[in-house]
Amino acid sequence: MTTKRHWLTWYVIAEAIGVLLIVAWIFWPKGDASGTTQKSTAGPVTRDSSVRTADDVATGTQAEFDTLITDVRSLDSTIAVDLRYRDSGNFTSAPLPGYEGNRAMLRREAAAALARVQASLKADGLGLLVYDSYRPVRATEEMVKWTVRVHRENLVTDGYISDRSRHNLGVAIDCTLIDLTTRKPLEMGTPYDSFSTDAHTANATGVAAANRAKFVAAMAREGFKNYDQEWWHFSYEVPAPSLRRFDIVIR
Repeated sequence: MTTKRHWLTWYVIAEAIGVLLIVAWIFWPKGDASGTTQKSTAGPVTRDSSVRTADDVATGTQAEFDTLITDVRSLDSTIAVDLRYRDSGNFTSAPLPGYEGNRAMLRREAAAALARVQASLKADGLGLLVYDSYRPVRATEEMVKWTVRVHRENLVTDGYISDRSRHNLGVAIDCTLIDLTTRKPLEMGTPYDSFSTDAHTANATGVAAANRAKFVAAMAREGFKNYDQEWWHFSYEVPAPSLRRFDIVIR
């Protein structure tokens, strides 16, 4: 009897080990044909489709870029430009790839509309200061990588940084109002690229609320739609078939 119990114990142990080995084999990371272990390279994806470019938008050529995109200051040289991603003065604390010049580029239709906004603001002694406009794809990709490095992927999923940005199409712009005499930005309640609910356009009081309302109204009159999570971000609609993503360096 003792021998039989001893044999049954070892049988149960052997069966348990076998089950564990099967489970381990099922869930162990599989290698590819070269023997390299496969790892997931998928990054975070923006949930809000209103600020995310559709996956089927094609990447444009240099020739298409030259045809569709223009420098906004070629239409009105009084528009101020301070591209924040060309140096370390941005949320990543480093220059982003693709920014080698301080030129605000937009789709020609959007640039013309922006020039009209500037003209209307001048009557009140105000003007525009552009922080970002067309953005090369490589810069967007670096932003997403940065969120992964600092464990802030929520900035992408929650829509503060888009993994497929409309900036890449040249139809989005980040800007603010300035006093044309002093060249100083008006009070807007938060700094540019403030990743907080305080930056939501409706979340302001006093002078900042009044300035945001004036800003949104001026932009809306010429067809720019504000993104409600960022008081500085606006987009301009162009015919969908002509949309192209670009990865052309700004020089």
